[in-house]
Amino acid sequence: MGIVKISDLMHENLRVAGNALSRSINAQAEHWMRVGMLTELYPELNHREICQLLIRAELAGGLDISAVATSLPGKPPASVPGKH
Repeated sequence: MGIVKISDLMHENLRVAGNALSRSINAQAEHWMRVGMLTELYPELNHREICQLLIRAELAGGLDISAVATSLPGKPPASVPGKH
């Protein structure tokens, strides 16, 4: 675990979104980071498909960037093994 410095405005955005979605500030930040990471890896996927990928990854033990990055180019893996 480490410390990530963010702007006051981003912290406020995280607080508002986290409250609206019943997530802690840290959980909201991690959610946005996961979605952003997968968006960069798979720009052809829409938000619904990325959320489905996150659910499959969670069922398989968590999102592991090395497993995602080594899958077939342009195609997300059917399940993403690994831990948070």
